Amino acid sequence: MPPDSQAAPKAVVFDLGKVLLEFDFGIAARTLATSSDVTAVEFQRAIDQSPLLHAYESGRIGSRRFYEEIVGKTGYRGNEGDFRKSFADIFAEIAPMVALHGDLRARGIPACIFSNTNEIAVGHIRERFPFFKDFDAHVLSYEVGAMKPDPAIYAAVEGVTGRRGNELLFIDDRSENVAAAGMRGWQTIHHVDHVMTPGEVRRRLGL
Repeated sequence: MPPDSQAAPKAVVFDLGKVLLEFDFGIAARTLATSSDVTAVEFQRAIDQSPLLHAYESGRIGSRRFYEEIVGKTGYRGNEGDFRKSFADIFAEIAPMVALHGDLRARGIPACIFSNTNEIAVGHIRERFPFFKDFDAHVLSYEVGAMKPDPAIYAAVEGVTGRRGNELLFIDDRSENVAAAGMRGWQTIHHVDHVMTPGEVRRRLGL
């Protein structure tokens, strides 16, 4: 049963990376560096949580500009199509968490993907991982123009779900993102374990 102090949530909000999909920018960096003037470590520094990636994932620059900036920083010699393919092919499904969403969907419990991400990654994920399209809503940083933990993107989730406060249960692996949701009154789970989280979600929902 849900905790006595709060009602069961009405919708579940899932982070994407490290919650539903594992990812490793090192995979992309090792492939892309072979066609560049820098090492894999240096290439990863350009694409992994860098100011350039943040500009891309917050919608301040588009995919073409991102590619051009990477070429300028690394001397990458591949074409844009090759870059997009290698940059995106870094994900692996986290089976227990995807199964959790499948269970919620079968029970008619609404669920939303809420992610700091980019157009190249999402295009790949839509094609490669069928579960993505089965969510009721997607709030993606590059579309909203804001990234977690900016309050604006949390407000976007409330808008698309029609839920607020403790009606929402949010799962994220980053403590600052969880804290920002808690400030809005959302129920939260700081995700650290792919086995424990599904059990806690079911407990909160009274399943």
